[in-house]
Amino acid sequence: MYNISMKKWIALGFAIIAASLLLLLPNTPKKQYYHHQGNIFGTYYNIRYESTTDLHHAIKQRLEEFDNSLSIFNHNSIISHINRNDSIATDSLFDAMYHEAYAISQLSKGAFDITVAPLVNAWGFGTKSQEPRTKNQDINIDSIKAFVGYQKVRLENHCLLKADNRITLDASAIAKGYACDVVADLLREKGCNNLLVDIGGEVVLQGVNEKGKAWRVGITRPTIDAKGAEKELQEIIESNQLYMATSGNYLQYYFANGQRRSHTIDPRTGYPVEHTLLSATVSANSCMRSDALATACMVLGEQGAIEMIEQTEDAACYLIVADNDTLRIVTSQRWSF
Repeated sequence: MYNISMKKWIALGFAIIAASLLLLLPNTPKKQYYHHQGNIFGTYYNIRYESTTDLHHAIKQRLEEFDNSLSIFNHNSIISHINRNDSIATDSLFDAMYHEAYAISQLSKGAFDITVAPLVNAWGFGTKSQEPRTKNQDINIDSIKAFVGYQKVRLENHCLLKADNRITLDASAIAKGYACDVVADLLREKGCNNLLVDIGGEVVLQGVNEKGKAWRVGITRPTIDAKGAEKELQEIIESNQLYMATSGNYLQYYFANGQRRSHTIDPRTGYPVEHTLLSATVSANSCMRSDALATACMVLGEQGAIEMIEQTEDAACYLIVADNDTLRIVTSQRWSF
C-alpha cells in the first residue's frame, strides 16, 4: 500500500479542482486569419486580418457609413448633397477628409484640389455621362476655372461653405486611401494586430501574414496597352507597417485628334497633364495622405513630385517614368523598400 503524504493529497486535490473548473469554462476562441473581398466605391476591396471572430459585417457597415459620406457615386451621400447645394452639413468623416485635402492642396501649391470636379466632368472623365473632349471642342476652360479652386470653399462648424454654388467636389483622389485607414482603425479597435486592407490598390498593412512573414504587396508596371499586361508587377514590397497609395495615368485615357488625353487633370491649368510620369507610389503616415500625395505627384510630373516629397518629412515616393520605349524608376531619398 502506497504511503501518500498530506502535502501530496492537498496538491492532488487542487489539481482535481482546477481540472474541474477548466471543464466548466467555455472554450476560448482561437485566432485565425479571415479574408474578405467585395466591391465598394466603384472598385474592389480585399481585406485580411487575424482575429478570434469574423468581422466582415462590421467592416461592411463601416464602409457603408463611409460611402454615405464621401462617395460621389452615391446619390444620397453627404458630398453629393453638397454638390447639388441641397445641404451644407458635413460629418466627422467629411471633416477629416477636408482638412487633409486642404493641407495637401497647400503643400502641392494647388496641384491637388478636391474642387476639380467640373474640369474632370468637362473632359469626359467624371460622373456625368459625356463624350471625351478635345482642347478646342466645346470647353471654355477659363469659365470653368472661375468656380474651381480649393481656396473657394471652407469648413465652418461642420458646414461646407462655397464662394460659388457652381463649385462641386470630387474626393475620389483621397477617399480610397482614407477608407483603408478607417477599416484598419476598426480592425485595431477589435484587437487585430495583423492585418492588410487593400481598397482599389491603396493599402494599409500591419504585422505578419498567415505564414508569420511580412506582408508582400506589389507596384503595378504601367502600360499604354491595357489588355491585361497592367497586371504585371514592377516591384514587390515586403513590410510589417505600411500606408501606401498609387496613382497612374496609364489606364484611364482616350485619343482625340491623334493626342492621348490622360484622366489626370491639372486644376491650375484646367487641362489634362502632358508629361512622362506614368505612375506615382507614395508611402506616408496615413493612407489618406499617401493617396492625396500620389495624385499631386501625377499632376506635378517627375521633377515637381520629387521636390514636393523631399520637402515632406513623413513621405517617400517611387515614380515610374516613360523614357522613350523603356521605363525609368525614380525614388525619393527616404524610399527604403
